[in-house]
Amino acid sequence: MATTQYQVTGMSCGHCEVAIRSEVEQIPGVSGIAVSSSTGHLAVSTDGAPIDDAAVLAAVEEAGYTAAVA
Repeated sequence: MATTQYQVTGMSCGHCEVAIRSEVEQIPGVSGIAVSSSTGHLAVSTDGAPIDDAAVLAAVEEAGYTAAVA
């Protein structure tokens, strides 16, 4: 399993976490997501193949936030 860390800006509550999770879980190969509005942290795990960072960043943007690889 491969995990990539991201720093997300603009999150402030549980609703924000749900919105991001909903978008990121649609990316093929994603097997796990951990998101925390209190720390602005997003961890995305895959089933072995490296994650497409551009796809994750676009999904976070679609949810209404910005992110960068941590």
